[in-house]
Amino acid sequence: MTLFLQSLISGILIGGVYALIGIGLTIIFGVMRVINFAHGDIMMVGMYMTYFLFTLFGIDPFVSVLVTIPLMFVFGAILQKLFINRILGALPQNQILLTIGLGLIMSNSMMLAFTSDYKILTTSYSSSSYRLAGLSVSKPLAISFLITVVITAALYRFLMKTDTGQAIRATAQDREAAQLMGINVKWMSILAFGIGASMAGTAGALISPTYYIFPQVGSAFTLKAFVITVLGGMGSIVGATLGGVIIGVVESMGAAYISSDWKDVVVFAIFLLVLLVKPSGLMGTSRT
Repeated sequence: MTLFLQSLISGILIGGVYALIGIGLTIIFGVMRVINFAHGDIMMVGMYMTYFLFTLFGIDPFVSVLVTIPLMFVFGAILQKLFINRILGALPQNQILLTIGLGLIMSNSMMLAFTSDYKILTTSYSSSSYRLAGLSVSKPLAISFLITVVITAALYRFLMKTDTGQAIRATAQDREAAQLMGINVKWMSILAFGIGASMAGTAGALISPTYYIFPQVGSAFTLKAFVITVLGGMGSIVGATLGGVIIGVVESMGAAYISSDWKDVVVFAIFLLVLLVKPSGLMGTSRT
């Protein structure tokens, strides 16, 4: 029972950060219908940014999100304006090739600048944990989860309660109708990609104290982001949140009860099972 609860708590905590990755991707897809295969590499840029803010300026990784969010938003907005905007409405394979190319440019640029060596961001609390009813709760993961909850709640409120947020949602629902209603859909696309990039960068900042940092780290998280997004339902923020937590719990349970080598196999097995039962995802709706 103790192992089960320990695995469950760990899975929920890491799942919160996974959810942040999925939310960023689902916002980009929801508004622009762009398949962004550079999402994990954008997260990698956030990890490196956090690492150097800590090593050069002594800024704590969790405090660095205050710097990472706006900088990654600007980075994402520039990418959208210069590159992504050119393939809106293009064939899916063109979108895939462009975003894969952008990801390769980012990862190889980091490799040229900082080599492929693994970097470890070690803080005074990296190995610390809280004791809760006989269970050990990782301090970095607990703090990451709390920050994720705050950011997700703020983003949800922004999208639901503000005029700009409602304009983004309207663009996601029907781009042409939103444009006819006077919404600047090009600006909404820039905002959406900027928000998606800032969510990915923030996830990178939050996971940095507990994960190795290297140029190719993004590829694994790109795949994970797609699994989370499709599992929850493409375009659904609530679905991405739920999908992230589910993936985190399944990974943790798989590592505890089967093998850490097989945890990804268990994740994809659950993923395929859900899609067989509900192809549109847990919270998605079928498009006609």
